[in-house]
Amino acid sequence: MLPSVVGAALSAAVLAYVLSKGTYLRHARGIRTMRAVRNGIAAVFSVLLALNVWCVVAMPENVLLCDIIAAATLLATAVLAAVIAERRIPARDVTQRRKVLAVGAHPDDLELACGGTLAKLVDTGHEVRGLVMSSGEVGGNAGVRPDEARHGAAFLGLSALRVHDFPDTQLETVSNEMVRAIETAIKDFGPDVIFTHSAHDQHQDHYAVHQATLRAARAHHSILCFESPSVTRDFDPSVFVDINGYVDVKVEAVLSHRNQAGKPYMTPGRVRGMAAFRGAQAKNSNAEAFESVRLLGSAIGDL
Repeated sequence: MLPSVVGAALSAAVLAYVLSKGTYLRHARGIRTMRAVRNGIAAVFSVLLALNVWCVVAMPENVLLCDIIAAATLLATAVLAAVIAERRIPARDVTQRRKVLAVGAHPDDLELACGGTLAKLVDTGHEVRGLVMSSGEVGGNAGVRPDEARHGAAFLGLSALRVHDFPDTQLETVSNEMVRAIETAIKDFGPDVIFTHSAHDQHQDHYAVHQATLRAARAHHSILCFESPSVTRDFDPSVFVDINGYVDVKVEAVLSHRNQAGKPYMTPGRVRGMAAFRGAQAKNSNAEAFESVRLLGSAIGDL
């Protein structure tokens, strides 16, 4: 009976781990197709838990059968470890560590526009910080959206995220204040590259943040503009970042903004579709697209 008790305990522990979504996702951040892996683990170990409990409760006298089920549980655990190792996103070494500052208007803008790129930069060894200009009170609940932004940033691996409380949908009225806030971030951090919204964006806040960033970074050599869901047909990217292996990471970061759930552009299907579309343009599988205001080659290096 002891092997079955051990098998049941092991199955229960694995199930508790993968079903505690926040804990699992945080630890599984570097695994490709993390949600599919999680679902597969849950299905297999649910069956094994039921079989081990059945052996302990209903069939303790059938030692051989119970031992086989317990052994299967141990084997499944070993296979699980092998699958996780195989699905790991490979790490890359960089010749020089860069600093990247991403500036967005609303709590979910960075994840939607360049979440895959930011996560990849972090995993590659670069330092990434975020700056968000509003708490998104018009488009959602200002009481929860800043925390969702911090959760998303932590999941992507950003070293810091500052959420300002400038007026949502009216950011153009505080242009000078935003310029000063961005100038302070640039001075404190000294980024090599700055990401922000495109000028070709029909959302007034996005355009206002673009203008404020360009003013604040008027002496900076490398500014890339990311693609928000509200960009116009004039958005014309010339820089693409390969995010193969990071689409699931981006999806999970976007889903962390539960207050925005239900909006069409927040769905996994839309996120994956955009990544595939830009990947096709870049002659790759998945990518994120950027317009270049200006870009110094030595600053971006092997990003």
